[in-house]
Amino acid sequence: MSRTIVAMPGDGIGKIVIPEAIKLLEAVGFEADYVHADIGWEFWCKEGNPLPDRTLQLLEKYKIALFGAITSKPKDKAALEIDPRLKDNGFVYYSPIVGLRQHFNLDISIRPCRSFKGNPLNFIRRGKQNDVEEPMVDAVIFRQNTEGLYSGVEWTDPPDQVYEALKTHKKFTPYTRVPKQDLAISVRIFTRQAVERILQAAFNYAKKHGYKSVTICEKPNVIRETSGMMNTMAQQIGREKFPDIAVKSTNIDAQMMWLTKNPEIYEVIVAGNMFGDIVSDGFAGLVGGLGFACSANIGEEVAIFEPTHGSAPKYAEYPVSIVNPCAMFLSSAMMLDHIGENEKAEKIRQAVAKVVGEGKIRTYDMMKLSGSPQVIQQGAATTSEMTDAVINATKEI
Repeated sequence: MSRTIVAMPGDGIGKIVIPEAIKLLEAVGFEADYVHADIGWEFWCKEGNPLPDRTLQLLEKYKIALFGAITSKPKDKAALEIDPRLKDNGFVYYSPIVGLRQHFNLDISIRPCRSFKGNPLNFIRRGKQNDVEEPMVDAVIFRQNTEGLYSGVEWTDPPDQVYEALKTHKKFTPYTRVPKQDLAISVRIFTRQAVERILQAAFNYAKKHGYKSVTICEKPNVIRETSGMMNTMAQQIGREKFPDIAVKSTNIDAQMMWLTKNPEIYEVIVAGNMFGDIVSDGFAGLVGGLGFACSANIGEEVAIFEPTHGSAPKYAEYPVSIVNPCAMFLSSAMMLDHIGENEKAEKIRQAVAKVVGEGKIRTYDMMKLSGSPQVIQQGAATTSEMTDAVINATKEI
């Protein structure tokens, strides 16, 4: 059955990696129509809205999308770049990917961080005999995607009713001595329903894929209410529904140390929005960096699949693209898994593993070069050469 996929290239290198991924999807026999959707900085500047309603309508209709990358800037810089005709009309920049997550309640973010043998960017360490060890990392981070510090509930110079409510909390007393206009406040919000959904998804994933542990990565010793809720609910769900899966708990600060000491012991990890963002990037750095970092944003109806790298606009301007498309390829494989095309998804992953393992084709990041047009003369593969290599590898699998 042919499907319709919404393709949202966005900004910068997003416009490069999406077409490469579509080539690969076609090569493994996935039949689909791709509908372009507008998103990103261009539409903020021209329309005052980086996430146009027409794009939301396409997603509401087709339910599934591939997303490239966006450029995001602080609101003061964003205000400087909007079309002068739109200034002073109440337009405020807000990240379109965060907007998508909240509009469609894409509350479950899945970020697999897995090593490919032969990747020169893999994490290594010294062993007991001063020998070099290269542990294979296989961590899957489940990040609560819509709440926490990304909920958008914040103020500078909070309104009077908010300020008066905050004053009722005894821990706020020291801040009453600060002029109200000098206060900037962001609220960290967890809801029991959303926490239960991300935990249930993580435990189900662990059971389906044979993982033996789920680790809650939060900070319950300090952020007692929100982190405490997730920790307590995880223990309860594990005890009542998944007794064969060990439930562990780490503090985010200690976790960032431990992941560079013994990353191979971690399997499924669950965290709130901010800590999930941090720990997933930390693990991604151990398995090749953002060139291999894939992710899914999944709601009850809509699902969007994206690499976690940024738009890297300077690279999009090079006459020949040098960016690593593997993160987009692996995100596309996650999309195939989501819609039941598991064999095609596995073929993509095996093809990427084959190309990486053989080491004949390597993008500039895999060669540990600084990104510039000159890396091609130094032996680095272009983006299209990497795509061709992966496509050729699928024919041998």
